[in-house]
Amino acid sequence: MDLKDYRLSDGLYDELVTQSGRGRIGFGELSKFLRKSDAASLNQKKAAAELAIKTLGISFTVYSDGENIDRQWPFDIIPRLIQEAEWRRIESGLKQRLKALNCFITDVYNGRNIIKDGIVPGDIIQSSKDYRPECEGMRPKFDVWAHICGTDLIRDADGTVYVLEDNLRVPSGVSYMLENRNISKRIMPELIERHGVLPMDDYPSQLFDTLCSISPRAIKSPEVVLLTPGTFNSAYFEHAFLAQRMGVELVEGADLMVDSDDFVYMKTVEGPAKVDVIYRRIDDQFLDPEVFRADSMLGVPGLMRAWRAGHVAIANAPGVGVADDKVVYTYVPAMIRYYLSEEPILPNVPSYLCSDPDQRQFVLENLRDLVVKPANESGGYGMYIGPRETEKFTGKMRKQIVKNPRNYMAQPIISLSTVPTWIDDKLDPRHVDLRPFILQGKHNYVTAGGLTRVALVKGSLVVNSSQGGGSKDTWIVRTNVAEATARVV
Repeated sequence: MDLKDYRLSDGLYDELVTQSGRGRIGFGELSKFLRKSDAASLNQKKAAAELAIKTLGISFTVYSDGENIDRQWPFDIIPRLIQEAEWRRIESGLKQRLKALNCFITDVYNGRNIIKDGIVPGDIIQSSKDYRPECEGMRPKFDVWAHICGTDLIRDADGTVYVLEDNLRVPSGVSYMLENRNISKRIMPELIERHGVLPMDDYPSQLFDTLCSISPRAIKSPEVVLLTPGTFNSAYFEHAFLAQRMGVELVEGADLMVDSDDFVYMKTVEGPAKVDVIYRRIDDQFLDPEVFRADSMLGVPGLMRAWRAGHVAIANAPGVGVADDKVVYTYVPAMIRYYLSEEPILPNVPSYLCSDPDQRQFVLENLRDLVVKPANESGGYGMYIGPRETEKFTGKMRKQIVKNPRNYMAQPIISLSTVPTWIDDKLDPRHVDLRPFILQGKHNYVTAGGLTRVALVKGSLVVNSSQGGGSKDTWIVRTNVAEATARVV
């Protein structure tokens, strides 16, 4: 495979090849592998990967026209590489960020000092659709509300890594990250070994230890369960995967009950079993029909009573969504300075708040050059990408911003970095982002890499699997191996 035919677009940052056509230092083994491979051998590895995905039943669900459509997980065989030296800085930045976010959530529900001191406007909290008055006065163990976070990172045209957003409510994708690595081990084990790739297999045990650490009962083996909405949920594959890997029960709301003393029990054939920790994959509004949506068939009546009484831990805790807001995101650097007295290690993407009159005016005057995001959508839904939109949608977005400015923020268009991707029998650069997973309980932990999502459509910046994106394995390459590897292209 002649990498000289690997065509880069002007002004973009490719993570394997520079604009001058030279390979980036440290990734020579991957370059050698690609140079020695022909289309037939790469297609053979692609077929082996697809067979493994089909055999293992790795799928995701897309909601379309009122139907749930199961699709095979889209996986690209060419890994994405990051050097360990760079990763250690990113890792420190992710830990710093989640620590500050947990301080913020604790403060929001206990005193609001950050608002009193004028760092964050109070109306942003009061108007948040995910602010939960029911959580006021609560102090979960270790003052940690968000125990599991999936933070989205992107790399700009100059190579800078930015935080795009934080996912604190029910972050998903970690099972696909782990399965991507399992597939890579099957189809290219020698290349993994030659690069000295850092392992990530310990995530389920790290997650289990994190959940056990927040148990209200100081016992050797707390009862941990994973609460799922059920088989029709788009992330059910992940729920079952993680429950099985942790060795905990996968339960639905009907499998749990709260007694008159506000303890949670799991129904078993041997009778009720006390539950200490619930890893919930259900949105707040469906958790407890006594408190939130009365018509919810997914939650557990009385669960909030048990949580507030300190008889059960919930991860992530109710109310974390107040910090999982694209408008609140813009204040995270200020939170880090305020709570930790540190400078942010990882920068935010420059952002404009439509709730601010001057910034809103700038956004309205420059819509065609900006990305506009609604505060609480996910999966790329509701996003406006100026240069690619029709006049009709541009006019609609303008009206929505004017009508409800609090719900929107805008950012300049970031030229996401590209990586080689095997499409139509050739290597072609495609845009990517990265979602590492961070745990915080008694201790903190960051996955060695994360879920790389790739835009399979040429030129597209949309990487979400629900909108045609795919995924790649992410390799953190040991620094000593990278330094000893020659530059090869």
